[in-house]
Amino acid sequence: MSGPLTGIRVFDLTRVLAGPSCTQILGDLGADIIKIERPEVGDDTRKYGPPFVLDVDGIETTESGYYLSANRNKRSVTLNLTSAQGQSLAKRMINQCQVLAENFKVGNLAKFGLDYASLKTDNPGLVYCSITGFGQTGPKAKRPGYDFMAQGLGGIMSITGPPGGEPHRVGIPIADLTAGLWATLSINAALRHREVTGEGQHLDISLLDTQVSLLSIQGLNYLTSGEVPGLLGNAHPNIVPYQVFPTADGNIIVAVGNDDQFKRYCEFAGVPELINDERFATNKARVQNREALTQILNEVMQQKPSAYWLKELENNKITCGPINNIDQVFADAQVIARDMRIEMDHPAAGEPVSLIGSPSKMSVTEVSYRHAPPMLGQHTEEVLEELLGLDTAECDRLREQGVI
Repeated sequence: MSGPLTGIRVFDLTRVLAGPSCTQILGDLGADIIKIERPEVGDDTRKYGPPFVLDVDGIETTESGYYLSANRNKRSVTLNLTSAQGQSLAKRMINQCQVLAENFKVGNLAKFGLDYASLKTDNPGLVYCSITGFGQTGPKAKRPGYDFMAQGLGGIMSITGPPGGEPHRVGIPIADLTAGLWATLSINAALRHREVTGEGQHLDISLLDTQVSLLSIQGLNYLTSGEVPGLLGNAHPNIVPYQVFPTADGNIIVAVGNDDQFKRYCEFAGVPELINDERFATNKARVQNREALTQILNEVMQQKPSAYWLKELENNKITCGPINNIDQVFADAQVIARDMRIEMDHPAAGEPVSLIGSPSKMSVTEVSYRHAPPMLGQHTEEVLEELLGLDTAECDRLREQGVI
């Protein structure tokens, strides 16, 4: 069965991570992604390494693990957008696409006649998605934006890190990835509108906006109380106990979500006296007396090893879990059963490369893995022939002229 976006073609002018993560999801869902890259240069992330894919002789190729993370199910076309011929070819291809995704700085594509205002006349149904650091409007609109900056400006670093320590960035590019998710959602919503009305539109997605949206409960804690949240480490701002605890041989997560669970936890852990202690009898009281309770429970949890607590807490229907390293994640039976690690043949590799699978599990329109992350320009002639009818001789001429 074809994917839900089969028949949708995307002209992909994105690079690095926020945009490519969006178009990879669209590709997994069946869309035909035409990834446009600079001749001889390509997406910057191809060089973001090590690690790099190894060839049949065990020698590093030019394909980085970073690039592989967000570029499967795409066809790579090299095209010089600074040339008049390159711009003309781009416009002809765009007229055969339903979606354009880009993450250039605000206003840059207008220089090439590839901004939304320039394209919508010939392609009024075009869904045009712009992903930038700060959006198309506002005093910071024309500034470049990176994930790290968005994490800092968007407040998430101020609530990430140990109490009394320095603010920490999240261990993944969460602003980039969240912007990619919101772009994907918005594109699909716009495609539905297009299906009903025939009308395209310009989508304006920013890293900062999506990062602010992620403040969620912490943002509302501030907006409701006026109190600025601070660093809590692994603790939850509104639920106690809901954090990492040390054990006799490591650390585990214990998440007690309500008063009934707290009662079961205390009875099992051998501290039933805490149940009726007025400092801890309700979640509100436990939040107010967080430090005192945490000190008591740290001592309790350190008396036995992690394996004991994980098994027995689960038997007592108290939510808990280990803290896996990345290798443990991909060895986990549940992760394996859910096909979250996949293998794809790659033209540069000596053996199939491992990729992270899609978390989207659909009973009828399943995701598919059709193209490994492409080599630079791997599909240039194929796409130009398919979309524009150019033959090999014409492609050779364009290559000699530096257009492709």
